[in-house]
Amino acid sequence: MQTEALVPLALPRGQKLRCELCLAPATVRCGGCAVTYYCDVEHQNADWASAHEKICPLLIPLRTAPPFYNSEKERKHGREQKISREKFLAELTQTIAQNFLLEGKHESAIPAALHSLKFSISVHGSDSVELVPAFLILAEASLGLGHLPQGEEYLSQAHWIILKNPQSSSATQSKLHRNLGLLYAAKGNFEESLRHLANDIYYASCAFGTNSVAVSGGYFHMANVFFRQNRMDVADSLYSEVVDIWHQHFCHLIDLRYQTLMTPAEINMLSEETESPEETLDEKEKAEATQMLSAILDLREQSARPQRAKIAKAVQAQAMLHYLTRDLQKAHECVTKVRQLMKQLPKHEPDRPFRRLIKLMQGRPVYGK
Repeated sequence: MQTEALVPLALPRGQKLRCELCLAPATVRCGGCAVTYYCDVEHQNADWASAHEKICPLLIPLRTAPPFYNSEKERKHGREQKISREKFLAELTQTIAQNFLLEGKHESAIPAALHSLKFSISVHGSDSVELVPAFLILAEASLGLGHLPQGEEYLSQAHWIILKNPQSSSATQSKLHRNLGLLYAAKGNFEESLRHLANDIYYASCAFGTNSVAVSGGYFHMANVFFRQNRMDVADSLYSEVVDIWHQHFCHLIDLRYQTLMTPAEINMLSEETESPEETLDEKEKAEATQMLSAILDLREQSARPQRAKIAKAVQAQAMLHYLTRDLQKAHECVTKVRQLMKQLPKHEPDRPFRRLIKLMQGRPVYGK
């Protein structure tokens, strides 16, 4: 990374430059693009590690003086190019920020999300519903870092925009209410948290269907609230609902793979290139399924009265998840564990998805990630 310290910066009278991240007076400039400024090297390094390294040269045409245009047609084309670049950067930095969230890197997500917010404002205006995703990422990252007041401020901004835009999608409203539910849970206001999580489940069901994995997060976080209230029966029921949703989803994906296999030769031909996007888990689903199933399984196994049938179902869901994410070694470990648990259950035979999973695994070598 190139940096150029400018203390003080040589600026025309009356011109002030602000930090890209915090808007404090700038003292440092990026030596790569020379059009991005920071209050100190710490903020410059944070931005570089988050998004700036990927967008550094792309900022130059946006932040330098435009060329002289000879006609209105050229000026219009120049404006359209600028908007197109800003839209691309808004989407790119939003994706970068979302990926950091999936990895649990909340601090790294914030600079990228701030970039996305700025570009979205430039393209769509300060009251547009297109700003909501960036605000929600900023809120989720802030809550993940324990910065509740900042997270609450971002959620207030998102909520206000949605109230002014009644056409906001059910999917967007689901994400808003989930984050509000997490905020109030962190503040200890369980009643308000449950209200928002119930809204999350409602809007996610409207957008994706009642049995969609998109609904599972609302049930999972609601179960966590009941668990903290020591309302164990309700929490256990909701955790079971989460496992059922993921188990059903994985069974569907396993069935799709199994139906394509007619002979052992075709099993051996199964490869990453032959799978269609509809048959795979996206990164968000992988991260959420891993988090939820691992947490539920830990609670099940640590219970004073472990219920082996429920543990077996959660482990079977994990086995399918590992198979679908191509971690065959862990999938085999889970299959072995399920078989051991089944031996302790009266009259419990492997179900069809489990038998199909085993057959699929027999056609592929064992390997780790």
